[in-house]
Amino acid sequence: MLRRRITKAGLSSLLVTHLSDVRYLSGFTGSSAALAVTRRSARLFTDGRYKTQAAAQVIGAQVEIVTGPPAIAAVQWLAAQPGAEFAGFDPAHTTVAELARFRAELPSKLRRTFLTALTAPLVEPLRLVKDEDELKLVSRAALIGCELFEHILTMIRPGIREVELAAELEHEARVHGAEGMSFETIVASGERSAMPHGKASTAQVPRRGLVTLDFGIIREGYCSDMTRTVCLGKPKAEERTAYEAVLEAQEAAVAAVAAGVSCGEVDEAARSILRRAGMADAFSHSTGHGVGLEIHESPRVGAGQKTRLQTGMVVTIEPGVYWPGKFGIRIEDMVAVTQSGGQVLTPAPKALIEL
Repeated sequence: MLRRRITKAGLSSLLVTHLSDVRYLSGFTGSSAALAVTRRSARLFTDGRYKTQAAAQVIGAQVEIVTGPPAIAAVQWLAAQPGAEFAGFDPAHTTVAELARFRAELPSKLRRTFLTALTAPLVEPLRLVKDEDELKLVSRAALIGCELFEHILTMIRPGIREVELAAELEHEARVHGAEGMSFETIVASGERSAMPHGKASTAQVPRRGLVTLDFGIIREGYCSDMTRTVCLGKPKAEERTAYEAVLEAQEAAVAAVAAGVSCGEVDEAARSILRRAGMADAFSHSTGHGVGLEIHESPRVGAGQKTRLQTGMVVTIEPGVYWPGKFGIRIEDMVAVTQSGGQVLTPAPKALIEL
C-alpha cells in the first residue's frame, strides 16, 4: 500500500526518518534509524549498537549497519538506485539543517532536485487505522491504565505531594509491564487543577478539593491515555455542578463516535453541552486526539475538523473546564471506532469519587 502511495505521489522512493513511522513499517524499535523505500525494495540503516536488535526485529527490509548518520546513508543509497529520480521526505520531521546536510552528501547533479518535500504524509494515513493486533495492544495498555487508577485511589490523601502520587503511578506502571509513561504524568490538585497540563509538582494535596490525574503508559510500543478527576472531602455545589456538566459532555461525545462521523461533530457533541451549561468559555482545548504508537496522532477531534472517523481509529474524548484560581475538571477515555459506534477502552469509574 505504501508503494502505491509513493507511485501516486510521482516519486521513485521515500526517505523515512520519523522513528514511529520506521517502527510501524519495519518493526525496528531502536533510537537511531532511517528507512529507505523504493518501488521494489527497502533498506533500514542503523548503527552498530543495534546490529543484533535490528537482525531480530526488522521485517520486510534489508538491514545495513553504518558508522555515520543513518539518514545520510539512506539518502545516498536511494540516489544510487537504478531509475532514481525523486525521493520524498516528510518536511514535518525534517529540519532545514538536516535537509541541507542530506543534499550536501548527494552528487552535485542531484542536490537541487532529488529530495522532494511531501505535500501530504504517506505513512501517517496508514497508521490512522489500527488492525486487530494493534487494537489488542492499545486495549491492553488502556486496561493497565485503569488498574493503575484503582491503585492510586488508595494512595490519595491530604498532605501527600503530587510528585509522590506521580512516582507511585510510574512505579506501578513498570510493575504492570509498561515500557515507560507515554507523557509526563499530570497530577494537579486544588487550585492547580485549573491547569489543563498541570504536571505533578511538590505541592501537597489539600484537605478538601479536586485532584486531576492524567497519565498513560507505553506497552509494546503503543500508548494509553486517560484522565479522571476525584474529590477529597465533600465537593462544593459549584464543583459538583461543573463535574456533572463535564461528565454529560464527555458521555455525549463518546456516544457520538462512529465510523463516518466527522471529528468536528464529535467535538460539538461535547461543546454543546458545556455551552448550554454556560461553561463554554471554560473549555479551552479540543475534545480529543488520535492515539497509537505516539500519544498525539491524527485525527484531531476539534471544532470544525472535517476528518471522518474510520473503523479502527482510536481517539481520546476529554472535555474539561478550568477556572484559574479556583478549580478545574477533566474526564478522558480512549475510544476505538467501530461501525456501530465507539468502544470505550478505559472503563474505569467516571461518577464523581469522593475520598
